[in-house]
Amino acid sequence: MVQVESPARRATTDLAPEDTTRAFASARVAVQGALDGFCARWLSDLEPTTAEAVRYALLGEGKRLRAILVLEAYRACGGAGNALDLAASVEVVHAYSLVHDDLPCMDDDDVRRGRPTVHKVYGVTVATAAGLAMVPLAARSAWHAAIGLGLPNAVAGDIVRDLMSASGAGGMIGGQLLDLEAEGRCMSLEDLERVHRLKTGALIMSSVTLGARAAEAPAAHREALARYGAAIGLAFQIADDVLDVTATTDQLGKTAGRDLDLHKSTYPALLGVEGAIERAVALVDDACTALQDEGLLTPTLEYVARFIVERRS
Repeated sequence: MVQVESPARRATTDLAPEDTTRAFASARVAVQGALDGFCARWLSDLEPTTAEAVRYALLGEGKRLRAILVLEAYRACGGAGNALDLAASVEVVHAYSLVHDDLPCMDDDDVRRGRPTVHKVYGVTVATAAGLAMVPLAARSAWHAAIGLGLPNAVAGDIVRDLMSASGAGGMIGGQLLDLEAEGRCMSLEDLERVHRLKTGALIMSSVTLGARAAEAPAAHREALARYGAAIGLAFQIADDVLDVTATTDQLGKTAGRDLDLHKSTYPALLGVEGAIERAVALVDDACTALQDEGLLTPTLEYVARFIVERRS
């Protein structure tokens, strides 16, 4: 989208940005390995075709931003264990949301991450079942991952509760419902942001707060990370809206122009493309400042925030 510069960016440019880029790429590879492990451990009890559909949904090319946010928040708060399995659990919830979002009764999309969507390959019934199966599997995986990090049962329970809350009616699913109800009508900026703080932002915010919980961080650190997560979650959706009208299907790996086809209110429609970009950049600056004020702004957490508004897909 755009190249941005801010006080937070300048404060960390002496920390070898090329090393941060490599660390981000390495983390994506590690998360992919954790998702392979998830499939090997948790899919054997599923009906074979459903298991195959889940594997297809999970192992396709992806940014793995939510999982990386779990890892980086955990480390920023002093976590020293291997939180990859917990990070993978969050990615499973995200992948489930994409499977159901693409269904004909939802956004009815044929392409995701540069290949046919799950329902185009396996049919609507199997895709629906696969998405439903992924939610309890993610909860089980998150519990086991938390216990594996040596956390008390109460903290492990909080982690599972928070993950399910972020993905449920008070978070991602509730936001998706509001988004569907809003098709064909013009929303105010306030209402649009409310929808997307739930639909997109809730799971992104939960990713960083789960990392903080896993590190048993103090409340002030969790609150700073929650502000960071809320801000970048909304920025992510704004960037998506801009890309939907400025990028091609090949660049996006999914069908471009779907927001217009579905008559959705978007940030570019309300603010213009440049206004939407400015709003996203301001949110990222706020996010980085929230962490900087608590001494939690790591190069990778800043990189992820900047990547959200600079990405091309």
